[in-house]
Amino acid sequence: MTEIAFVLGTRPEIIKLAPVIQACERRRIEYAIVHTGQHYSDNLDSVFFDQLDLPDPDYDLAVGSGSHGKQTAEMLVEVERVLDETAPEVVLVQGDTNSVLAGALAASKMDTELGHVEAGLRSFDRGMPEETNRVLADHAADYHFPPTDRSKGHLLREGISDFRITVTGNTVVDAIRRNLDIAREKSTVLADLVLDGSRFFLLTAHRAENVDDEERFRGLLAGAHRAGEAHDADVVYPMHPRSRSRVEEFDIDLPPRVRAVEPLDYLDFLRAASSADLILTDSGGVQEEACVLGVPCVTMRDNTERPETVDAGANRLSSCDPARIERSVREMLGASDWENPFGDGAAAERILRALPVEARSKEVSQ
Repeated sequence: MTEIAFVLGTRPEIIKLAPVIQACERRRIEYAIVHTGQHYSDNLDSVFFDQLDLPDPDYDLAVGSGSHGKQTAEMLVEVERVLDETAPEVVLVQGDTNSVLAGALAASKMDTELGHVEAGLRSFDRGMPEETNRVLADHAADYHFPPTDRSKGHLLREGISDFRITVTGNTVVDAIRRNLDIAREKSTVLADLVLDGSRFFLLTAHRAENVDDEERFRGLLAGAHRAGEAHDADVVYPMHPRSRSRVEEFDIDLPPRVRAVEPLDYLDFLRAASSADLILTDSGGVQEEACVLGVPCVTMRDNTERPETVDAGANRLSSCDPARIERSVREMLGASDWENPFGDGAAAERILRALPVEARSKEVSQ
């Protein structure tokens, strides 16, 4: 009998749901992993499963890329088929991707309950597809697991009942605490990229509103270069396939301080991020990771659904304006004295305790 079905499709979802899956293993809760295949590289996804000590997905839907409508529709059809076959008591989704939306819609139409991990995040920018996805998932869910009290407040203001909400902290803390020492022991990325002992910034940029807009993408890269030049730091850029294709399409010559490298697996990224002097990003998850790791962050966006990082003093918004990026880097460099707002690393256990399957797992163990 499948008690929990995990619907996931991107590497951040794999990372953040891994602690919950591992908690299911410890408690002998029956589960199934449904991988939509939303991300591009099957090989890199497989490495993430291996490094996080997760079993292979029970279902690999291999949907791939496409327009929002096409991708979501194909995932919805396939997820519904899998849920019909497995009949889980609870479906768990995490975050705000099209995989989350498809999983939430499918579960809401079937005889199963839905839990949303990382519920209640809001950028208040309805131009972001992710904002639509996270709002719809929240309003379809039966169980809401916001990482912070601020996120819980958003849910309450939207009319979601308090008894359906459990503040858990963020599972990214669980994942980092489990894997950081492993990354430091096993990863050779610093030596491989000749970064040992040198000052460097780590750059991630892949969001459509940044890299699909030539002016914003050029500004982002120019700002990263200016910041690197001002502080004698290389800017290491593990380049997402989407970003690489736009560099070619826009005929962009990367500025001298920006050094493109191949995408990094999880342990290599964790090692590089923890060793960087500063992180430049447009990723929500990387903002959290930087905050937890104690590495100052500059977010090249106009808004963020992780305002806790800004309030803590760990992050600053710069948009894609080169001068603002350079100024924000100067202001953030050296900052490290903040309190992690995302919990104590026990989020996965709190999530399971809030679900009906947890009560039965205790009965079985007794």
